[in-house]
Amino acid sequence: MSRLLVTGAAGLLGRDLLAVLDAREDLSVTATTRAELDITDPRAVRAAVTGHDLVINTAAWTDVDAAETHEHAATAVNGHAVTNLAAACATTGTRLIHISTDYVFDGNATQPYPEHAPTAPVNAYGRSKLAGEQALTRLLPENGYIVRTAWLYGTHGPNFVTTILRLAAQRERLDVVNDQRGQPTWSHHLAQQLVALTDAALAGHATPGIYHGTSTGETTWYHLARAVFTLHGLDPDRIRPTTSDHFPRPATRPRYSVLAHDRWTAAKLPPLPDWHTSLAEALA
Repeated sequence: MSRLLVTGAAGLLGRDLLAVLDAREDLSVTATTRAELDITDPRAVRAAVTGHDLVINTAAWTDVDAAETHEHAATAVNGHAVTNLAAACATTGTRLIHISTDYVFDGNATQPYPEHAPTAPVNAYGRSKLAGEQALTRLLPENGYIVRTAWLYGTHGPNFVTTILRLAAQRERLDVVNDQRGQPTWSHHLAQQLVALTDAALAGHATPGIYHGTSTGETTWYHLARAVFTLHGLDPDRIRPTTSDHFPRPATRPRYSVLAHDRWTAAKLPPLPDWHTSLAEALA
């Protein structure tokens, strides 16, 4: 029986991941929350990793805007803590799957970013996540897996889809930006993909490196909001398109966050479903 350690188990993705793993009698899972395991503590990380065959790190600093004024703290979690995990895994021969982000890119592309595309983050959050990627690549080249995701939504935490539904009950009209493109990704489907990658990694079928864990297809926040309204039987014309400059934020957002999925083929795994399909299933 393979032994897994899941960090960040109380988060949006972590909770879905545990739900998927719960059905697997062939896997022994240890789940830790931030209160139970401080991944910025090297000694605690070494003790937690010992005895496990694979670690899935879903723990992260995710407040993009707060990272602009607290970059050191964000990097401690998203960068230095990944160094701790990768170093511990290197010592024990443990595989590590680490969740990263589209924000490592500058958002200036016009075609989906391949896994090997040059990185150039435009905000502190992206820089902190890139530091984690670089640490894992350097310390765990043979047993390290990076899964970049984007536009994540689900049941267990704040996200765009739940916010839109909340605002739908409060306002007659909603203005939503239509100049940022990405791939809405359901956390449950990403969790299933991570478990599939776990199986492939443990079996030696998945080469280490970077994978893009986002839904296929692409859209804008405006069109995503319209789709959410439509699936809930609401009038999508209540939503009006606008531009990012009408919603100034501390952190710059990439205008284009569409990722390519070529690496899944080498691992003999299909990419995630189309975002329309996932959203309909998530909201059913």
